[in-house]
Amino acid sequence: MRPGLTTGLRMRQELKVNPRLYQAMDLLYMPLLDLQAHLKQELVNNPFLDMVEPIEDELEEPEEKKDEDEVDWEEILLNGFDAGGRRAEFEEREYFTPTAAATRDLWDHLHDQLSLMKLDLREILIGEEIIGNIDREGFLTCPLGQIFEAVNNYLSDPNNPWAMDAVDPDHPLDLSPITAEDVEYMLGVIQAFDPSGIGARDLRETLLLQLRDREEMDTLAYRIIHDHFDELVNHRWSELSKEHGITPQAVQAAADEVSKLDPKPGLKYSDSSDAYVIPDLTIEKVDGRYYVFHNDTTLPRLKLSRSYREVAADRGQFEGENKTFISKKLNSAQWMIQAIEQRRQTMLKVMNFIVDRQRDFFEKGVEHLRPLTLREVAEHIDMHESTVSRVTNEKFVQTPRGVFPLKFFFSSGLSTDYGEDVSARGVRAQIKKLVADENSKSPLTDQAIVDLLKKDGVQIARRTVAKYRDQLGILSARMRKRV
Repeated sequence: MRPGLTTGLRMRQELKVNPRLYQAMDLLYMPLLDLQAHLKQELVNNPFLDMVEPIEDELEEPEEKKDEDEVDWEEILLNGFDAGGRRAEFEEREYFTPTAAATRDLWDHLHDQLSLMKLDLREILIGEEIIGNIDREGFLTCPLGQIFEAVNNYLSDPNNPWAMDAVDPDHPLDLSPITAEDVEYMLGVIQAFDPSGIGARDLRETLLLQLRDREEMDTLAYRIIHDHFDELVNHRWSELSKEHGITPQAVQAAADEVSKLDPKPGLKYSDSSDAYVIPDLTIEKVDGRYYVFHNDTTLPRLKLSRSYREVAADRGQFEGENKTFISKKLNSAQWMIQAIEQRRQTMLKVMNFIVDRQRDFFEKGVEHLRPLTLREVAEHIDMHESTVSRVTNEKFVQTPRGVFPLKFFFSSGLSTDYGEDVSARGVRAQIKKLVADENSKSPLTDQAIVDLLKKDGVQIARRTVAKYRDQLGILSARMRKRV
């Protein structure tokens, strides 16, 4: 075959998404706070957008003659933004983007305590290496041998800052290798830091450290953790009672004391900044009916700027880039106002359908939550399933029963004897209630829970009960049993 160039015609179909469609999808996806920031930015970027002031809804400003300081909008549009007026007044103001203040974490807390200790530089180096290998839960994540090798490699490196300082006779430094005992000693120093139990290598060690700090090393709880940790984890009360010559009740009392200790002490200093939620929608019950309201009072209400609109009405006086700029910004402003209203109406449609479908939940509680899918909502409001997904993603609604994410109302269903489906979330709530009300000395097995649910008409398999129980963080019947 010979290479060559040829020309020809070919027909094909393509689907290209309009950039504004992407914008509309982004607007649907945005939570309330993100949308508020986005609209404020649009007000800055697009001169044709203006905010509706509350007073404008009540009375219209009378026409008055132009004030001496009033901005000449026509002059601005024709000749750029070098017109007079109050421009200098705004230029003097400087805007700073709000930023979150830095918070101190677990490692900062440990470094502060290390710096207060009377230690030599070699011990500080070992301590910093240990702290650097502690995870956010407070556990040491590497063996001591690895810390031993890392510190010695650093000390033997001729290019490290300490080696360079060592040539100064006024600042002699000991660069000889450290020993395993040095690492063990510094680990003990750090394990005495706050929070109690820090620097442990496993759960057993952190519990022992906490009891040591509480001066409870001579207690039954300490002996059980130290000598019979596996039996404690598996709730073998009878074996432990025989081992220590005491009653199973005494063993369980000691285990109850152990349960009060912190299994992850480092989380006490993790980033615990509160995440505030502003509901996008509000549901109120009035005269026995539920009404859905859009919680958009904090959103800037947009309108077309009257001044810019009047000037842009006579486009014949504009040419070239000015005319293109005006058409582009005016169309963008009109589209933005329509897109915000469309988003608002879509969210109301989705939430109204959810309220109609989940009325039993609002009346009786989560046990009566019905199964619901995105497809059902999409078919009802005549929109695509992906649109409903964007509307419900990261959105919250304030209801008479509390604040819930919109995704809360969607779950799969299980069959019942009376012909209706029940939500999987509702079944989990029933299981949680059954376990909460059980006799602790004779806890419900998974099969017993299956039998009780079947009495209520819910058809469910034992393995499904076990799965839901694990999702709820509920232990098995043997582990829940009290003596």
